[in-house]
Amino acid sequence: MSDLSTEVKQLIIETLDLEDIEATDINDEEALFVDGLGLDSIDALELGVAIKKAYDVKIDGNTDDSKKHFYSVKTLCDFIASTRA
Repeated sequence: MSDLSTEVKQLIIETLDLEDIEATDINDEEALFVDGLGLDSIDALELGVAIKKAYDVKIDGNTDDSKKHFYSVKTLCDFIASTRA
């Protein structure tokens, strides 16, 4: 598990107050919404704000690209890494 992946998982847990979940419980490839962690649109908004603050990235509203970035921990990490490059 990469450092960024662990950071993002911890951010998800802390931002959304997920109880009884550890970073190791979240699969990098698992969907964050619906089937995976079961997050909803309010969670997406809160998580988007937290990601913006923590990593100083720009997220373009409710576009298809944004939805792709928020699919899983891996896609979020790829997005964050690409904005840092």
